[in-house]
Amino acid sequence: MKNSIRQRNILPPRDFARRMFVFFLIATAMILVSLWIGILGYHYFAELAWTDSLLNASMILAGMGPVDKLETEGAKIFSSFYALFSGVAFLTTVAVFLSPLAHRLLHILHIDEDDTEEN
Repeated sequence: MKNSIRQRNILPPRDFARRMFVFFLIATAMILVSLWIGILGYHYFAELAWTDSLLNASMILAGMGPVDKLETEGAKIFSSFYALFSGVAFLTTVAVFLSPLAHRLLHILHIDEDDTEEN
């Protein structure tokens, strides 16, 4: 029995808004966890104050770059790994947030695996 995407109705706007809100909450949680990792790392490895740790972690996570000069080897190593992690985390978070929109667009356009196969 074939369960085609065309046989299902598109989600009503109210349910879609609820789904977008849930994915927004998931994306926000991902950003907060990533930010918290950076804050803790900068505070303990670079021995920065909490507010300076927040600033540096926020700047790295947003792709702007570090603010404070790091003096210790541990702080520099943490900062390099956190920068790599932040790039992946940020892109993943954007993908999670936008996935309901992409799914809805594909649903509206009726694109499924059967449409991509040549007969």
